Amino acid sequence: MPNLPDVVVWSIPAFVLLAVIEMISVRVHPDDDAAGYETKDAAASVSMGLGSLFFDAMWKIPIVLIYDAVYTLTPLRVPVLWWTVLLMLLAQDFFYYWSHRGHHVIRILWACHVVHHSSRKFNLTTALRQPWTSLTSWPFYLPLIALGVHPAALAFCSSVSLVYQFWIHTERIDKLPRWFEFTLNTPSHHRVHHASQGGYLDRNFGGILIVWDRLFGSFTPEVERPVYGLTKNINTFNPIKVATHEYVSIVKDVKAAGSWRERAGRMFRGPGWQPVAGTPEPAEETLTA
Repeated sequence: MPNLPDVVVWSIPAFVLLAVIEMISVRVHPDDDAAGYETKDAAASVSMGLGSLFFDAMWKIPIVLIYDAVYTLTPLRVPVLWWTVLLMLLAQDFFYYWSHRGHHVIRILWACHVVHHSSRKFNLTTALRQPWTSLTSWPFYLPLIALGVHPAALAFCSSVSLVYQFWIHTERIDKLPRWFEFTLNTPSHHRVHHASQGGYLDRNFGGILIVWDRLFGSFTPEVERPVYGLTKNINTFNPIKVATHEYVSIVKDVKAAGSWRERAGRMFRGPGWQPVAGTPEPAEETLTA
């Protein structure tokens, strides 16, 4: 198949330039109601981004082996042409929506994705705050490989999506023309996604397109100004703690759980799940028999 460029690597200079322009813009024309920038927070986000480059390269090894095995087994082949690449981008965006949504509603997946939501700021450096344990998304894209999409083509589509989502992490852009807001993910939509208010939680999961949220009932427009961060914020800028804090919490909760049912709930239910008080739990002996 044709060589497809690594658009993330090629885009790094643009990321840096745009972030610097945004920082200057915030300083020259400050918005007192905006979250703005904080040096330690921005440094933590950049550190997370640099670390993710290393860890992603490591996680790619087993993922590529699995994808290659599935691609070898399937008799289907999708040629890499300009119009098939557009269709692959559309399909990748659809599966990204479900992957992203899954990472918000299943706690063990949220432990990976929570890193990206851990900043109480919202600016272009926030886009760089990427997890170091991104080994949890690959199963969502297996249908594409089984349908004959080459793993390299999928990697290209994923990188295009990642580059697109960089610019929507800003408070400096207000709402865009109505047709754009209706179809595509925008800073306004993504501000809602990063907000911690109850009405904004777990909304607007789209990558490039926002139409999936409209179709599947997870869309919410930006009305009130978002408050960024987590419902229970972490008070650290240490990249290692940022990367692992939810895993640590899961381990503590699983150890303290009184039954296997609760242990499973602590891992596979939503991030805020709690066992219902007064609900009888099966005896430990029954569950382990």
